[in-house]
Amino acid sequence: MTGKKTKISCQNCGQTNYYPENPGSKAVVCGHCHHPLPRPGEVIEINQVQAANLINKSSLPVLVDFYSNSCGPCMIMAPVVERLAQRRAGELMVVKVDVDRNPELAAQMGITSVPTLVVLHKNVERGRISGAISEMDLALWVARIA
Repeated sequence: MTGKKTKISCQNCGQTNYYPENPGSKAVVCGHCHHPLPRPGEVIEINQVQAANLINKSSLPVLVDFYSNSCGPCMIMAPVVERLAQRRAGELMVVKVDVDRNPELAAQMGITSVPTLVVLHKNVERGRISGAISEMDLALWVARIA
């Protein structure tokens, strides 16, 4: 084990933690609330309470993918967003919100179409885009604003 750690924010409380590079079979939990942490680079689905915690408390920028399972462009963007999350692990939290299951959150965020990607940091929106875009364009957009 090299001791290298990657920054990750807890989806339960928003606290930023350091995830060990190779935790083995050990469960990695938040140092604040003891909730299990996702692996760095993993895209996690969140609800309204978790979204508020991440958006308000995470020291990392948060990319929120608002999507619907009945949306073709959303399904096209899903693997693109997953690859971006893996490449930017430790620099950016990537989460997804199903607008059909979380209509209040979608309305609160002003989401009128899907897919919509929103980058937020410390409760400030840094940018948003709607519709399917290329992997290169997404990477450049996120690099510019996150």
